Parts: sequence; C-alpha cells; structure tokens
Amino acid sequence: MQTLRTSAERGHARHGWLESFHSFSFADYHDPARMGWGNLRVINEDFVAAHKGFGTHGHRDMEIVTYVLSGELTHRDSLGNGAAIRVGEVQRMSAGTGVQHSEVNHADVPVHLLQIWLLPSRRGLPPSYDQRLVDAADKRGRLRLIGAPVDGTQAADADAVLQLNADVRLWAGCFDGAERAELALDPARKAYVQLARGRLVANGLAMKAGDALAIDAESRLTLEQGQDAEVLVFDLMA
Repeated sequence: MQTLRTSAERGHARHGWLESFHSFSFADYHDPARMGWGNLRVINEDFVAAHKGFGTHGHRDMEIVTYVLSGELTHRDSLGNGAAIRVGEVQRMSAGTGVQHSEVNHADVPVHLLQIWLLPSRRGLPPSYDQRLVDAADKRGRLRLIGAPVDGTQAADADAVLQLNADVRLWAGCFDGAERAELALDPARKAYVQLARGRLVANGLAMKAGDALAIDAESRLTLEQGQDAEVLVFDLMA
C-alpha cells in the first residue's frame, strides 16, 4: 500500500519571522489521521527569516534531526554545543532526559530546513549531540545512508553518517535526468519518502517539492525521472 500526501495537504503556520509546513500534527495544527507514520513523529519544513529564530526551549525523549536545504542555522544547547548548521550538514540531537537549546539564523538571508522528530528506542537516555557534513557527491544519483540505529544489525549501518537512538534508517539522495535508485524494503516495516525539492517519480507516482509518499507492506522503492530533486527516505517501525 502506498499513499501520496501532497504538499498542499500539510498543516501551515505563518508567524512573521517563521513559515512552517507540518507533515504531521504539530503545535496548532491537529489532524487525528496525521499523528505520525511508524516511529516518525514530525517533519516540519521551516523557513526562518534573517536574524530570527527559536529561543531557548526544552525537549525530552525525542531524536531530533535537522537537515538544512539553504542558508544556515546556529544551534546552542545546555550540553555546551554551539555551531552553525550549513547546507550539506545534518545534525542529530538526542533529547533523552532533557535538553535546552536554541536555533537562530544569524545570516542576512533566510534559512530553509527540515526538522525531523523520531521516537527513540528507549526513554531516559543521556542527552547527546552530533553534527556531520555529507559530501554532495555521495548523494548524487544514489541514496546515501544518513542515519542508522546505534545498535543496527545491517552491514551498511556502520557506514551511516549519524548513529540514531531510534529504530530508523534515513537516506538522502539527489536525482536528475536518467539518474535512478532502487531500495529494497522490508514489507513488515513502513517507509516514508519526503521530497525536499524538485520533482521525482517514486514507485510510479509523480511527486513535486513538499509531497510525501507513505508506504506500508511493500518490498521495493524505485526513484527515477528526477528534475533537480532532493529526497529523504525513511525505513521505520510498523
């Protein structure tokens, strides 16, 4: 089973300095049918104005992944971490028993990002942080494994850019023209395809930027016919 979820179906919020599109119920947007997919709880596409951002606030028991599409966002937290997250970089924050952080755009141009929340495998973990650069060539015409479970059992898990405290595998790829990728799926699990930019055909369904494909009980994902496409693919608990 696969269900196309168009960009226009997402929740939308505009707060002056922030424009946000919610794939799942978040803040003032609530849809009982969109509370997450497997152990994927949040995908917010955020546009943060220059010299604005999220003040210090707290999180608990959540794996939070930030993926910057343009611009940069500066992260600071109660663990003592502080760094700008730029295009091509991906950040993982394990909130665990509790962490305070802020995210501010200090640049003169807006920042465009995806913020992703994953339910952790265990509650009450010590909070932690990691940030890595993903070489653009590693995503060109293929799916690069961005995140894998810290205790993952698949051979490729050791090559993941980030280790996640969640039973989730996350890939990113960029596709244009004849570039094509296939990914074997476990029919006993779920998958989710989020198109961050451009156009792409996933399992025969045409997608445009902001669209998503929710997949259940399927054995293969095919990505093709990309037009300046950048995509994230999640392998999730059922």
